[in-house]
Amino acid sequence: MKSNIKIKKINSDIASIIIDEPKTYNALSFKNLNDLIKIFKQLDKDNKIKVIILEGAGKGFSAGHNLKEVKGLKKKDKYQKLFNLCSKLMLQIVEGRKPVIAKVHGAAFAAGCQLVASCDLAYSSKDAMFATPGVNIGLFCSTPMVAVSRKINRKSMMKMLLTGEPIKANYAKDIGLINDCYSKSRLNKEVLKIAKIIASKSNLTIKIGKQAFYKQLEMPLRKAYAFTSKMMTVNMMAMDAKEGISAFLEKRKPVWKNR
Repeated sequence: MKSNIKIKKINSDIASIIIDEPKTYNALSFKNLNDLIKIFKQLDKDNKIKVIILEGAGKGFSAGHNLKEVKGLKKKDKYQKLFNLCSKLMLQIVEGRKPVIAKVHGAAFAAGCQLVASCDLAYSSKDAMFATPGVNIGLFCSTPMVAVSRKINRKSMMKMLLTGEPIKANYAKDIGLINDCYSKSRLNKEVLKIAKIIASKSNLTIKIGKQAFYKQLEMPLRKAYAFTSKMMTVNMMAMDAKEGISAFLEKRKPVWKNR
């Protein structure tokens, strides 16, 4: 069966993953979830790719789970399988080696909002909308709230969860769900600008730093400092750290070996 998930190489070190199923508003069906996991793993192993951009085709980013598919599952184990698979995708994004940037337009609702929150960075068009609207159909957005509640404060999260009402892009920026929002004409340019800046760094350093960032967030303060001190030491022993310091002192651009 033809995949709805496309890969577009922006240049030699930046790739875009496009959810291309506009007729379902890029719903996260079983098939699309499986294909997304497969492609994220594929790009994670590609040493040439340094940054991944995630976007949706058509009118918006993603409306979340396909409710027609959800309604037809009926059995408990089928529901469990779907939500476990969705969680597996989110963990793949967070635990992967490459930075992932969400490029959002239109609606990012429910698991689509979860997908945005799971990405390391997120930028949107000014007309984008974000919501955890499950309460409106009797299904609390429990798995989406895991990702979103780790990016925004509790009061803002609970209002989104309890009312199901969408929030606008400028408010999503204010509460920390996205980094920034731009006009539709500027969005792609601004996302590429930040992607190129990140791609210019040592991908070994980025990998070490990304993994350390998420691990230390869940630790008590003392344990976090002990852990990150070890990670800084590991990083310092890398060839790229020595090259970076030398380049800074010699006032030249570093030449990364990614080792």
